Amino acid sequence: MQKLKEHIIRELRTRLERDRIRVSKRIKELGTQDPFNDPDRVNDNAASDTEANEEAGHDRVSALVDALQKEQADTIAALTRMDEGTYGVCRNCERDIPVERLRILPATTLCLDCEQKQP
Repeated sequence: MQKLKEHIIRELRTRLERDRIRVSKRIKELGTQDPFNDPDRVNDNAASDTEANEEAGHDRVSALVDALQKEQADTIAALTRMDEGTYGVCRNCERDIPVERLRILPATTLCLDCEQKQP
């Protein structure tokens, strides 16, 4: 198992923390854009085309939030692995994940070989 140098861990931890904050802010922003979160909507007798637009807007926001929540969970899991000392190890083959790959995808849990074998 590789022992990542402290400066690399710091670099990647900083990136992951920034990503966590960015994603959290974006999730909050999207919450304000969701038409279903508008308190006036409950009393609104909108036309069917307006209702359809609100439904589509809600679906779009929900899909984006779901993707961001997964990214957020992956980021938190990577930070946890750092704390546990298991960061940078492939979850499938247990080989080291190259630092270059971690710099590109700091929350990754798979080496490139195992990623390419995924269905």
